[in-house]
Amino acid sequence: MKGMASRSKWEIISSHIFTYFNFLNLVLAGLILLSGQYKNMLFMGIVITNAFIGIIQELKVKKIIDALAVVTATKARRYRGGEFCQCDIEELCPGDRILLMLGDQIPVDCEILSTDGMEVNESLLTGESLAVQKKNGDFVYSGSDVVAGSAVAKVVHIGEDNYATQLVKKAKTKRRATSEMQDAIGRIIKYVSYVLIPVGILLFFIQWKSAGNSFSDSVVNTVAGVIGMIPEGLVLLTSISFILGVGRLAKKNALVQEMEAIEALARVDVLCLDKTGTITTGELQVEKVVPLSERENVNAIMGTLSYAFEESNATTTALRKYFDKTEGKEIVEKVPFSSSRKQMQVKIQGEGVYCLGAPEYLSEDRKVLQDGEKYAAEGMRVLLLTHNKKEIAFIVLSDIIKSDAAETFSFFRKKEVDIKILSGDNPLTVSVVGRRAGLPEAARYVDARTLPEEEEKLREEIGKYTVFGRVSPEKKQAIVKALEAEGKVTGMVGDGVNDVLALKEADCGIAMAAGSDAAKQIAHIVLLDSDFASMKQIVGEGRTIISNIERVSALYLTKTIYSVLLCIIYIVLGMSYPFIPIQLSLIGGTAIGIPSFVLALEHHEETIPRGFLRNVLRVSLPAAICMVGSLVTITLLGGVFHFSELVLSTLHLLAGGIVSFGVLIAVCIPMSRIRFGLCVIVIAIFVGAILLFPDFFGMAPVMHLVLTLTR
Repeated sequence: MKGMASRSKWEIISSHIFTYFNFLNLVLAGLILLSGQYKNMLFMGIVITNAFIGIIQELKVKKIIDALAVVTATKARRYRGGEFCQCDIEELCPGDRILLMLGDQIPVDCEILSTDGMEVNESLLTGESLAVQKKNGDFVYSGSDVVAGSAVAKVVHIGEDNYATQLVKKAKTKRRATSEMQDAIGRIIKYVSYVLIPVGILLFFIQWKSAGNSFSDSVVNTVAGVIGMIPEGLVLLTSISFILGVGRLAKKNALVQEMEAIEALARVDVLCLDKTGTITTGELQVEKVVPLSERENVNAIMGTLSYAFEESNATTTALRKYFDKTEGKEIVEKVPFSSSRKQMQVKIQGEGVYCLGAPEYLSEDRKVLQDGEKYAAEGMRVLLLTHNKKEIAFIVLSDIIKSDAAETFSFFRKKEVDIKILSGDNPLTVSVVGRRAGLPEAARYVDARTLPEEEEKLREEIGKYTVFGRVSPEKKQAIVKALEAEGKVTGMVGDGVNDVLALKEADCGIAMAAGSDAAKQIAHIVLLDSDFASMKQIVGEGRTIISNIERVSALYLTKTIYSVLLCIIYIVLGMSYPFIPIQLSLIGGTAIGIPSFVLALEHHEETIPRGFLRNVLRVSLPAAICMVGSLVTITLLGGVFHFSELVLSTLHLLAGGIVSFGVLIAVCIPMSRIRFGLCVIVIAIFVGAILLFPDFFGMAPVMHLVLTLTR
């Protein structure tokens, strides 16, 4: 079943091919063809590669979106010809009668016609972990699970009209992961595009008419100036770095469904998560038995009650692990546990009625209830066992907290990432569980139903609390939205349909593989091992990738800035562009190309300050101004001292190399052995090239340059 629409394959392909940026590159490539200097068309390789990567990535996202389906059940038992027969859920129509049995996932929205003690787990829809008993006339919703009993129900909604599908349709347009870096690079390209055509045209006429170059050389010089404005290599390097990161994260059991999610998660400063599956395993365990009467054999009684019913849930599973089955007792009557009654009942031949359930539903003894509340205040789940209405014992259970939860919370605390727990359970219980899991801030809790609806007031409240209990899907989304309105980069970890809206709203949504299909398919990252602890490695890997890209971005943006300034200045001066393409290739290859790929593959973890563009411009802008100042000074002095074109070209190349390697050294600080070795090698390559092949790079021989400068 298709849960949400997406662009067609042709729309995706055309959006990556028919772009303003690609059109300009094709025009420039055509001009190079006219000039006859075909080797200068190599820049088209980068253009084609970027388009290909973009198409493949979005087609992958399209496949995920098209597969989005809340309901995983594919069959239903429909009443036909006097009996219930299996059919595909697509064949169901409103008004059909279907049979729902223990273990079924409810395929469509229904109204209960008759029930045999059926209970439904609606946690994927509501976040409430306790099963709900259904009676005649009640509604049950698609995506819920039958955990006890059976029922005959009438189909009310099908397909797109189902409640769960409607919930996901609110997330119809899948929000792409936030990428400050990608957005900044996109803005740079956008602004450069505005000036590229008029500057390019003016530069060509200046090169041809005023500077006295041939038509062919004027075209090549113009293309060199224009191409230098656009950080094509940075776009390609960013894509490759993300792809490599996706591969590394896959080996760590994390499926990245959008490359940008790596950056979003690396910059997250508030991480929202549900309790179940993150802090706890979703299972229960019996902590202790507290006898209230010495005359009863509690273990023997519980050995009967725990195995009296066929259905199994987290509570009965925990009881059966703790109590051995008791043989020889005849059960003459039994009533299964229900959320409305909060108890189960078993009548044993010759002994009477035993009940197990919530203390407040089985006792009116004030002291017993106060004692039970003490355990509840510790985050425990308390069951009271009674015999013929007399209190026998407390059975105290607890959520199983993941063994590495404390270590994981400690990691995020050191990384200055705030944790917010959004749960459908009782806020006090969640608070205690959070504290037991190593999150002392969980002492600040609130019932989300008491929070204001207005976003502005909600923003004032959310900073006061760490734990939010009784949270609806819409409220989860509102909390995430309010956090983002406060300038926070938010990550949301969830596993149920009730988390879909929040996952969609978050800057980075993370789902557990063991959760619902809807959560997995709307999320940006899926934890394949459903282990919240693996978030440590994922965040670390993301920070490595992004800090590396920020470092090398300064190299590329320096070139972009000085290329724009040089084009404008040399148009005003009416003089020949200071570089020829082959010289830019030498500078770009040694001071930018080789170092950028080495630095991008470094493995380390650094804190990433907010403000990608600000961080990069801190290095690249002064360097670009220094480059422009040096080249313009050399050009003007060359006119005063009547330097030849060959000597001017040589001085321009040397100045360009010195400034570019200065930028490289700056971004390599703090200097490691690998970075120091890299700088030495590329500088050696540059020096060797200009000493061994001066003619090839448009330079004067060294002795000729020395004589010219010393005469």
